[in-house]
Amino acid sequence: MKKILVLITLAAVFVACNTTPKVPVVVVDTLAIRQKAVLEEQVRVQAEKDSINRAADLKRERRQARNEAARNNQSAAGYQDASSETPAPAAPAKKKGWSAAAKGTAIGGGVGAIAGGIIGHNLGGAAIGAVAGGGAGYLIGRAKDRKTGRVVKKVDTTRAPKQ
Repeated sequence: MKKILVLITLAAVFVACNTTPKVPVVVVDTLAIRQKAVLEEQVRVQAEKDSINRAADLKRERRQARNEAARNNQSAAGYQDASSETPAPAAPAKKKGWSAAAKGTAIGGGVGAIAGGIIGHNLGGAAIGAVAGGGAGYLIGRAKDRKTGRVVKKVDTTRAPKQ
C-alpha cells in the first residue's frame, strides 16, 4: 500500500511541475492597431469635410434658386422698384425664456425667504425676507436686461427738454 501511495505522489509531482503553459500566448501587433486608428481618424476627418462641403453646396443652391425666383418675379412685373432690391430689415426676434429680471425676482425671493425665516424664526420674517429679496433681485435683473438690450429704458416725452 505504501508503494502505491508513493507512486501516486510522484505522478502528482511530475504533473504539477509541467513547465509548458496550457494557455496560448497572444501576440499583439501594436503597429497594425496604430495604423488602423490613423485610418479611422482620416476617414472621420474626410467625412466631416464632405459634410461641410455638402452644406455649402446646399446653401449655394438655395441662394441661386432664390435669386432666380427674384429675377423671374421682376421680369414678370415688367419693372424693378427700389423696394425689391433691398429687403426691409427684419424685426428683431423676441427673446425666449426668462428675463434676467424674472430670474432675479425668483432667486431673490427664495433667498430672502430662507434668510428671513432663519433670522426671524417665524413665518412673518420669511415673508418679509421674500418680499425684500424679490424686490432687490428684480432691480438687479432689470439692470442686466438693460445692459443686454432686452429692455430699453423708456423716455418721458411729456416733459419739455431742459435747456
